Amino acid sequence: MFKPTPNPPESDPTSPYESPDSRKLNEAAERALDHYLNPTFVPEPALKISKLYAIAPAADNEELLADACETLTSAKVMANNFAGLLDGQHRHTAQGIAQLIMLGELAVNRVLDSLELKADATL
Repeated sequence: MFKPTPNPPESDPTSPYESPDSRKLNEAAERALDHYLNPTFVPEPALKISKLYAIAPAADNEELLADACETLTSAKVMANNFAGLLDGQHRHTAQGIAQLIMLGELAVNRVLDSLELKADATL
């Protein structure tokens, strides 16, 4: 009777852990295979942080709030000036943007006022 596939090769009955040297070699081989075939997954940050417009870590909160207030004031003035050049719906939109900026400015001013009160209380 003809067999279409050959017999499987006979397996070696010796263990890879037969001697201490073979155990070390086998452990090294396992580590190498794990390193290349099962690498530990290190996720990359989803968003790169740009250092182009970074705020100094040592900046004082009160100083940052004062700068934010001045920036919002400037933006409000620019939006109001721009609204003066427009007519109709576009003017209303620009005035709405200016009002939202003003609300942000008021919130920052409120925080600045509470910081000043705390600073006076410590004196």
